[in-house]
Amino acid sequence: MIESWGKYLNIGTIHFMSFPEVMKGEGPIIETLEKILTNDFFSAVEITRIKDDKVREQAKKMLESSHMVSAYGAQPILLSNKLNLNSLIEEERKKAVDEIKKCIDEAAYLGTKGVAVLSGPHPGKEFEKAAIKKLLQSLEELCSYSKKHYLKFELETFDFDVDKKCLIGKSDIAAEIAKEVRKKYSNFGLILDLSHFPLQYEPINTALRNCAGYITHFHIGNCVLRDRSHPAYGDQHPRFGVDGGENDVEQVREFFSLLFELGLLKNDASTNSGDKPIISFEVKPMAGENSNIILANSIRVFKEAWGLL
Repeated sequence: MIESWGKYLNIGTIHFMSFPEVMKGEGPIIETLEKILTNDFFSAVEITRIKDDKVREQAKKMLESSHMVSAYGAQPILLSNKLNLNSLIEEERKKAVDEIKKCIDEAAYLGTKGVAVLSGPHPGKEFEKAAIKKLLQSLEELCSYSKKHYLKFELETFDFDVDKKCLIGKSDIAAEIAKEVRKKYSNFGLILDLSHFPLQYEPINTALRNCAGYITHFHIGNCVLRDRSHPAYGDQHPRFGVDGGENDVEQVREFFSLLFELGLLKNDASTNSGDKPIISFEVKPMAGENSNIILANSIRVFKEAWGLL
């Protein structure tokens, strides 16, 4: 494809995956964020909790001056604290909701366009319907709270029996959830991740078609599924081209081709960059790998795949 991707999307990366040393809200946040914000390939960045007030203030100023779109990922907060938005124990569900409200407050302060979460653990088939009901309750409450801050609120689909073992994995269930929430809240959407499709045992085509009416945000990355002994087995987001991996240039090309076919990417967005969807690399360096090299790997794969469209 000759046309610039900038007409169709905001290409970004997930700060806390590209530089996992900042995932807990500490570490070299400013130094690593600067590497992304000064790379003019990117027009978007996804961040997470920043614990230190002064560092958060500095990050806010950097984001404001970058002319980039930003989004807030609350997934690390839920996972690291074992919080569950679909807990059948009401006290636990409310604790998770309260924590995400704090994330929404922080996201609004930082000037991001939205907040993303994942569902809690799958409780087993016997309790699935009850857990879905609890999740809907949490999502509606959080969509309402986000709307007051003029933010989008998004749910990312994950695996259901491999690694994270989330309630919302399969795309058909995700679409049903989105359909229900959208009846009340237009600021709700789904995040689909290329690296999660193999873990959900779904072809790219199936997942995207099932959720097409509700997707507001995308991630692209890789995973290892067939070799349980591999150090990146499961939902570890290794680099493109890793031995035993499921996704590389061809899968990224297919992904983008389907986004155009389904009308999920189109050249009719306004000149405001915030109106175009974010598509972020969710790729994490393995032990001994260099974050900057792995980020460059992702950029090369994207450019090659785009050129084949």
